[in-house]
Parts: sequence; structure tokens; C-alpha cells
Amino acid sequence: MLELLTSPQTYVSLLSLTLLEIVLGIDNIIFISILAGKLPVAQRDKARVLGLMFALGGRLLLLLSIAWIIKLTHPLFSVGGMAISGKDLVLLLGGLFLIGKSAHEIHEKVEANPHADDAMRAKAYSFGSVILQIMLIDIVFSLDSIITAVGLVDELPIMVVAILISMGIMLAAAKGIGGFIDRHPSVKVLALAFLLMIGTMLVAEAFEYHIPKGYIYFSLAFALFVEFINIRVRLKSQGASHH
Repeated sequence: MLELLTSPQTYVSLLSLTLLEIVLGIDNIIFISILAGKLPVAQRDKARVLGLMFALGGRLLLLLSIAWIIKLTHPLFSVGGMAISGKDLVLLLGGLFLIGKSAHEIHEKVEANPHADDAMRAKAYSFGSVILQIMLIDIVFSLDSIITAVGLVDELPIMVVAILISMGIMLAAAKGIGGFIDRHPSVKVLALAFLLMIGTMLVAEAFEYHIPKGYIYFSLAFALFVEFINIRVRLKSQGASHH
């Protein structure tokens, strides 16, 4: 353990894994923020914190069962000459769930009755159903995150510390991200489109088609940059019209 603490390689691994876990956690935060936004304002913070706590618990439990995770990557059966593992099934079901959920949310956003207020919409979602959906998608994102961590670092303590740090940062950022998404409907649609792409990527991964996540994150960052400019322009024109 002392060797681990004094080795510079430990801190390089810790930093790179923490950054990677934060990046991998962005889609988790967005999903939690969108679902929490369905609840009455008084319950949103609680749902975000609980959602991220479940995500943290899921990641730590998976870390402690690394032997089981490695078995998950072993083929269970094959379809048309393609080997299907437990991990592939989890990614496939999670991807389909994300695609279905995001498509439903986009449809609801586009087709929603403009006269229905947030309180009326919130009634359709109970706190329990929101937390259940968050827990389901946490399992998928946690599995993806831990398999990446195991491939990058060998030492279990480094993985645990990286996950704790990244989750602390995500908890601190969740309220701000959630509030921003709630205030700007156009950003919410962008976030849902991003989750739709993540869902498609998970389904592709299940069938061994590897799409680098960097492409998806770059496209989201570019779309957000354009949307920030639009928001600034709208605010400026509103300010000018008041004078």
C-alpha cells in the first residue's frame, strides 16, 4: 500500500481515471436531471442526490465483484455466428430503454399541450417511478464505467478513489446542470438527442460495433456551443426591446 501511495504512476492513473469517470458520468447526470425535472420542484434535489447515490453504490458494488464482471464478458450463446455475452445483453437492453425513453420525452416535449403547466405534468410521474427509472439506467452506465476502469487501471484502491472523487464532482454539478436544462427547453431537447445517440451507441456496442464516444461528446459540445450563442442573442434582443 505504501508503494502505491509513493508511486507517481498512482497519481497519473488516478487523475486520468477520475477525468474519464466524470466524462462517462455526463450522460448519467443528464438522464437524472431530465427525469428529476419531471417531479415537483421541492422533490427535484432529493431525486438528483438519490439518483447519484444509487449510481455510486452501483459502481462500488460492481468494483467489489470484478471477478463476476470479467465473467460477464464471456460468451453465453451466439446468434448468426456472433457471440453474445451478459455484458452485451445489459448494453442492448439499456440502449433500447434509453432510445425509447428519449424518443418518448422528445415526442412529449414537441407534442405537449402548451397550456399544461409543470405541476400538471409532474402529477403523471411519481417519485418512486422516477427513482426506479434512474436506478435501471444507473446499472447500465455503471457497468460501462467499471468495464472501462478495469481496462485502464489494475489497482482496486485507485478505482475506488477515482469513482468517489468523480461522484463528488458530479453531485456538486448536478443541481446546476439540472437547473440549466429546466430553464432552457431547447437545451433539454439537445440533451435528449444526446441520450438518444448514447442509446444507439450502447445498442451498437452490444453487437460489437464500436463507435468512439469522443464523436458523440464532440457533437454535443458543438451543438451546446451554438445553443449558448443563441441564448445570449435572445437575452440581448430581449434586453434591447425593454429599453
